[in-house]
Amino acid sequence: MTNELTKRLLYSGLLAGLGALASIATTKVAATIWRRAFGEDPPE
Repeated sequence: MTNELTKRLLYSGLLAGLGALASIATTKVAATIWRRAFGEDPPE
């Protein structure tokens, strides 16, 4: 039981970490595209 719970917690942490990294990467790519397309910083 404890081993299964530990695996679920580790998997949830992995998903959360990868989701955060994907969000940061997506934001940076979108900002780069915006700057190249419009020559200014993206709106906040």
